[in-house]
Amino acid sequence: MVPANRTRTWLDHMNNKAVENNEKQKEGPTDKRPKKSFNFYWIYGIIILVILSINLFQYGGGMVKIDPTEYQKMLEAGDVQRIVVVNDQMVKVFIKKDHLDKEPHKSKIKGSPIAGENVAGPHYAFNLGTSNVLKDRIVQDAEKYKIPYEYETQDNWGKEILSWVIFFGVMVVIWIFVMRRLGGGGGPGGQLFNIGKSRAQVFEGSKTTNVTFNDVAGLEEAKEELQEIVDFLKTPKKYTDLGAKIPKGALLVGPPGTGKTLLAKAIAGEANVPFFSLSGSDFVEMFVGVGASRVRDLFKQAKEKAPSIIFIDEIDAVGRARGRSASMGANDERENTLNQLLTEMDGFGTNSGVILIGATNRADVLDRALMRAGRFDRQIFVDMPDLNEREEILKVHLKPLKLDINVDVAFLARQTPGFSGADLANICNEAALIAARKKKNSVDKQDFLDAVDRVIGGLEKKNKIITASEKKAIAYHEAGHATISWLVEHASPLVKVTIVPRGQSLGAAWYLPEERHLTTTEQMLDEMCSALGGRAAEAVMFGKISTGALSDLEKVTKQAYAMVTMYGLNERIGNVSYYDSTGQNEYNFGKPYSERTAQTIDEEVSGIIEAQYQRAKQILTDNKDKLTALASKLLEKEVIFKEDLEKIFGDRPFQKAVEPTPTNGHTNGTTESGSHWAGASPEDKAKA
Repeated sequence: MVPANRTRTWLDHMNNKAVENNEKQKEGPTDKRPKKSFNFYWIYGIIILVILSINLFQYGGGMVKIDPTEYQKMLEAGDVQRIVVVNDQMVKVFIKKDHLDKEPHKSKIKGSPIAGENVAGPHYAFNLGTSNVLKDRIVQDAEKYKIPYEYETQDNWGKEILSWVIFFGVMVVIWIFVMRRLGGGGGPGGQLFNIGKSRAQVFEGSKTTNVTFNDVAGLEEAKEELQEIVDFLKTPKKYTDLGAKIPKGALLVGPPGTGKTLLAKAIAGEANVPFFSLSGSDFVEMFVGVGASRVRDLFKQAKEKAPSIIFIDEIDAVGRARGRSASMGANDERENTLNQLLTEMDGFGTNSGVILIGATNRADVLDRALMRAGRFDRQIFVDMPDLNEREEILKVHLKPLKLDINVDVAFLARQTPGFSGADLANICNEAALIAARKKKNSVDKQDFLDAVDRVIGGLEKKNKIITASEKKAIAYHEAGHATISWLVEHASPLVKVTIVPRGQSLGAAWYLPEERHLTTTEQMLDEMCSALGGRAAEAVMFGKISTGALSDLEKVTKQAYAMVTMYGLNERIGNVSYYDSTGQNEYNFGKPYSERTAQTIDEEVSGIIEAQYQRAKQILTDNKDKLTALASKLLEKEVIFKEDLEKIFGDRPFQKAVEPTPTNGHTNGTTESGSHWAGASPEDKAKA
């Protein structure tokens, strides 16, 4: 007998073996090389070859092709045993067996690879063609030489099959081509059959955006809000145990370039759930009912793959307020699409597990029904980055660049107030291009400062032809801006003044605006006075004015109207604002005030601008010698900096706590263009 302990050991060993085998079976074969699957196209190829072979050899298998003249010689020699006429088109010739060893049959038949072993026949064949004379002669010769002949009918089914195969093949190719054109191919007429289908791009499984929240610099508050939605999709039990419900939607609102679409990409990369991405314009079509059909199809797909996320970029294209169209009936199709979207988001049919994320920079024009809780539960404002956020964004965009050791990220962040994330990315790229253009081995600090100037003011045009009188007028114009901004308290500190044409402007002054969230009346008046300094300098020095102050006048006019009609900073109009933040009165035909009030507004705006113009003229008149000295230096050097103004005016009487660090004879990086000669406006001055 086997001892019990040995039996148990053997059983344990067998159990371990079974477990190992099961594990191996689960893991699959060790050979990870892909198995070659059988290709059915080989079968199609073989069938076509068989048909071709039948077609080629049905009439000619085992026979040597000859012409009627050779057949006539064989008749005269007495070699022909019998003939067979096939379909009145071909004659098969049989040679007597005792004549096969004679010439020319011996060499022709025995030496032919086709008819080498064909003893019984037929041995030869020739075509009759369409000649009736030849057909009659064949019969006459057969009767003359007493050779048996017979008629035979053969169906060339191989040829018929081949013709049908070719026909159906051509039809299939045409059908596939037409269906692709109509069902989703490019070009006009595409998408006809799938016109009501959703155009959403689906990110699922292995297909991902490869963007996470770690790739999004700044925007901490927005990321926190969206991270909660992602966390709900990953671990819903943590919230449902407390009775919480998943948010139905989140709306990302903010100026262009602040990172709304990037946040959506990060959500797609973090959530690990099906992500449907499309634009608001994808719902818009010339056919009636297409938009609503696409909305239904989109939510149907999302429900089938729930939990899932739908992202609609530029949602204002389909979500504008209803009934606000300037023309009657022009909005019907878009309104139908919006109605369907509202129903899908929060109607009788619940969308459990489907979250809608929208992005827009025109939240003021969206329909109120779309904005309510239950549809978009959260409205996340994505604002322009502040100083710390700009520094983080710059670090992200500077990673792929080969930087010089003198590049200070904090300094670049200070030089770019009011810049969006997209602007900062553009500056980093422009700096690299400038460094490559100068054949440098790395991107240094000056390249970034030149890039800021390039983005704000445009490309320098040193070869532009300007007369001496125009150049002098430009110099005094820009010197007037610089003088006023230096001598008034609330104007932005000057960084650089140039009379070198850049972009569409013939001269420009760069300032470094203060980062503030509130603006007082005194600050706005000082800014207006500084903007009018160019025209005031022309009037003081030459006694005449030019068209070079167009952009300045545009700026001060907008500021003055904003003071009177929006901010309530005018004593005569009072604490009244006619600004509609909802955007629902966009298509109203009347103004929200009377004609008398409109006249008063115009008078007050004109009075504010004229008062600041006279103030600028007075300041320049009191400092005419310094203005002349500054303009002379500007004519001499073409570009002057903050330190040049300090030599002429002394220290600025209203020194700020934090000032930009000047560079050694180069531009200080700026964010706002000042005066732009000849009416050119390079960048929106609201950038700062």
